[in-house]
Amino acid sequence: MNKNFSLIGKEVINKEIDALKKLKKSINKEFDRIVNCILKCKGKVIFSGVGKSGIISNKISSTLSSLGVSSFYVDAGSCSHGDLGMISSNDVVVLISHSGESTELKNIVQYTKRNRNITLIGVTSKKNSLLYKSSDLKFLLPTVVEAGPGNYIPTSSTTIQLCFGDALAISTIKRRNFSKYDFKKFHPSGSLGAKLKTVDELMYRGNDIPYINENSNIKMALKIFNKKNLGVLIAKNKKNNITGIISDGDLKRISYKTDNIKKLIIKKVMNKSPVMVRQNTLAAEALSIMNSKKITALCVFKNKKNKISGLITMHKILNANIS
Repeated sequence: MNKNFSLIGKEVINKEIDALKKLKKSINKEFDRIVNCILKCKGKVIFSGVGKSGIISNKISSTLSSLGVSSFYVDAGSCSHGDLGMISSNDVVVLISHSGESTELKNIVQYTKRNRNITLIGVTSKKNSLLYKSSDLKFLLPTVVEAGPGNYIPTSSTTIQLCFGDALAISTIKRRNFSKYDFKKFHPSGSLGAKLKTVDELMYRGNDIPYINENSNIKMALKIFNKKNLGVLIAKNKKNNITGIISDGDLKRISYKTDNIKKLIIKKVMNKSPVMVRQNTLAAEALSIMNSKKITALCVFKNKKNKISGLITMHKILNANIS
């Protein structure tokens, strides 16, 4: 018999959307207290759970770690065989459990109760559970209908646990003014790390920048073009202030109009308004600017635009696998 699986899929999603709407209504002052507790934590923020809740706990901990919060996940079963030693004074322990009665969590609950310098946060759907009653701070997840047949397959319940964790993590970065540059510190490698590179990390600087005096002629410019091979020259005056930029494309256009190009003075043919970006500009953003302006290089400055700190080229950015 043919099944319309797309309809089944939509029903699952609708049930989980309903569950998320319930979660949204449940966010309250207790949520605020939990966020503040994590922000004030002087130790580590440790997550644990059993089964699907354990997987969710691990993901939440990983998200917080990526946002600069000292956090890790500990397997609840392993805590009964020595891993309780990973939890110490000033730590915050977040236990996530649908029932709040998982046997594996009881040893962790008892351990935190014996160590008063450890704060226990319980996240569960059962108000009468051991976890809820024993926690210093608690959050009651709403009772939801699971998406599968029979209301017993963890679907909607794990979705709200995951979303609760995301809300928790994002709330912490709002308070700490966590920026994309902070985020980059914890993601130095891979495609994400590449996307978060700044022009400061890739730009040419110092003697690598192709400078030329604005009063030099095109003959001198051609020599520097061939030596530096970056496709542009940065013009300076006697005070070493930046006064303009000239590209090899500009030279080609000028050569079509002028017979004796080599005697032309740079300042008479250069672009006196070079496009500039700050050092902390993302390389991907710089690439976008170059594409929109139809140019291949940007001057980079730190404080004053007439004293650049570097030069970033399209070729340099593309070689860093940034697009």
